[in-house]
Amino acid sequence: MARTAIITGGTVGIGYELSKLIAADGYDLILIARNEKTLKAVKKEIESAYKVKVDILSLDLADSKTPKKIFDFVKKSKTIVEVLVNNAGFGTNGRFDRMDLKKEIAMIQVNVTALVELTHLFLQGMVERKNGKILNVASTSAFQPGPNMSNYYATKAYVLSFSEAIYEEVKKDGVTVTALCPGPTKTEFFERAEITQSKLLNNPMTPILSAKTVAEIGYDALKKGKAVVVSGLLNRILAQSVRITPRWIVRKIAKTLNQNG
Repeated sequence: MARTAIITGGTVGIGYELSKLIAADGYDLILIARNEKTLKAVKKEIESAYKVKVDILSLDLADSKTPKKIFDFVKKSKTIVEVLVNNAGFGTNGRFDRMDLKKEIAMIQVNVTALVELTHLFLQGMVERKNGKILNVASTSAFQPGPNMSNYYATKAYVLSFSEAIYEEVKKDGVTVTALCPGPTKTEFFERAEITQSKLLNNPMTPILSAKTVAEIGYDALKKGKAVVVSGLLNRILAQSVRITPRWIVRKIAKTLNQNG
């Protein structure tokens, strides 16, 4: 039976690059994204290039029913999922009291709740089979609070903490859970979050990696069964520096970097 991997947000950015890397290793794919046209294009590309089967599901993870729909699709097709990549996510920018609350709640649903539900649904089968790998895409934002992106930073802190804890729970069962923590990456994320003019992105000292490089780092860590991986040496240094820096300084720096203009 062919090996299968599920990838949410698998048609753009880091998710797209992960889709190609995993397909190149011979995995059939189940790709989840909202844009059906893009899904069909990526399906055609990957099936042609890597000679694997690609199923696509045009679903919105902001809908609380979506994780169960994905699980039911897999169950009905009698597919055994060996790899789950929870990559889908988005952010917003601005003072929390001025943000659209519905969008902020949707962010929690996509970044946290759907990730937790999908992890729970597929982890049980992996533990029973004593085989499986999960990659949860967090962020270097997970290591500190982020004024002007407060909710986004908080969701990624949850993903990192959750992933590390589950890793420790199931590592003796032949299953690994890896948290990938990218720093700024060349994807559509910043346009969607409306922070293309932020001081962080426009600072020449900011290390901005390609989605391909980040995906390669994350997939290598997944295959090796690492608990946490931060993409890029400078990002790793910065992530660790917050442990010894006073919290009030960390907050002020993050606030400044997240400001637009």
